[in-house]
Amino acid sequence: MAMTKPRRDQTPRNNLDQFFCPCPRGLEAALAEELTELGLAQITVTPGGVGFAGRWADCYRANLLSRIASRVLWRVGHDRYRDENDIFQTALRLPWPAWFEVHDTIRVNVSAIRSPVRSLEFVTLRIKDAICDRFRDETGERPSVDTIDPDARIHAFLTDREVTFYLDTSGEALFKRGARREVAVAPLRENLAAGILRLTGWTPDEPLVDPMCGGGTFLAEAAQIALGIAPGLGRRFGFERLRVFDEDLWKRTRAAAMQVPTDRPKPRLYGSDIDPVALAAARVNLAEAGVLDFVELRQADVLDLEPPPGEGVLVANPPYGERMGTTAQLHAFYPLLGDRLKKHWSGWRAYLFSADMELAKLIRLKASRRTPLFNGPLECRLFEYRMVAGTHRGKPGAADEGAPADGATPDAATPDSPTA
Repeated sequence: MAMTKPRRDQTPRNNLDQFFCPCPRGLEAALAEELTELGLAQITVTPGGVGFAGRWADCYRANLLSRIASRVLWRVGHDRYRDENDIFQTALRLPWPAWFEVHDTIRVNVSAIRSPVRSLEFVTLRIKDAICDRFRDETGERPSVDTIDPDARIHAFLTDREVTFYLDTSGEALFKRGARREVAVAPLRENLAAGILRLTGWTPDEPLVDPMCGGGTFLAEAAQIALGIAPGLGRRFGFERLRVFDEDLWKRTRAAAMQVPTDRPKPRLYGSDIDPVALAAARVNLAEAGVLDFVELRQADVLDLEPPPGEGVLVANPPYGERMGTTAQLHAFYPLLGDRLKKHWSGWRAYLFSADMELAKLIRLKASRRTPLFNGPLECRLFEYRMVAGTHRGKPGAADEGAPADGATPDAATPDSPTA
């Protein structure tokens, strides 16, 4: 990792900078709620993410404390365009040498919605050329490209007539907490798991059970929430490589995040899995996250599992697709799961996250809510079941079967995103 740069611009910022936090689609409202709780201002929600206005202290806090954001992007340029040359000229005018060094490596990501340009790959190359030309004009040298671990990540977002440029302040995606060591089959990203926990309404004074815990992602996130552990404490960030980095401010921000009450009650968190390999992975990951002592784990089949005392929240990512052998096995499993929940989990709120839309029909329970979410490009649903004795009483919550509005956002690069 590159050494920390001295800050070039030491003058106070009188105007607020603009930032954008992409997130898993379907979690925009949850992210907006979280950022509001963090005290951020001028929150704006768009498909695929949430914007806010703030100073660098706010940027540091969002990176360190947000559990749902995928990244925090700093808006550095915006203009209208007609063609690829206009995009090149806009990029060329931006003061890239004020933000990072010529010897820093770069990566350019481009995403678009309804853009008239013929090739995003060509636009990506033109933006890279503009950045390099700006450096050559000012320093006589050009930065080099590193698509794996760059020092500076540049994002460009195109609409039908406007281009917006961002510098990535996060570096690696924020769901990479730095604690996961063992990967179970089809792991759930940490920020998606955190967003799902927020959607369940779970609070740390309630018991939480994940009966198909896999690598333990739900449990790790819940434990850190209950203990007040900031999700970004165990990792580095992209802003530490930028020339505008204020090391003293960052140290103060980080120190403040570490000061949490030590007398919090121990959370009641329970995880199980029928697969001993998955359970072993959960133990390793929970230990790396520093929360293994706060989670009770055991090997068990969900169809034999009894709830702990009291009423609480059950949340699970049931096996689907490559996580189970055949469709026939899966479709035989769902009715048994529904029957088990109905007979043994009275008083609990159960949340099942799945990309298999057959679950809603085969589980034979009436969902009180169906929330559309995306696990990467995969469309999923979070099904809510409020378990009561006997028949389901009362009107269910509003079901939402519509998918979130389509739209490209300046998110982290995907395998389909052009990079340079």
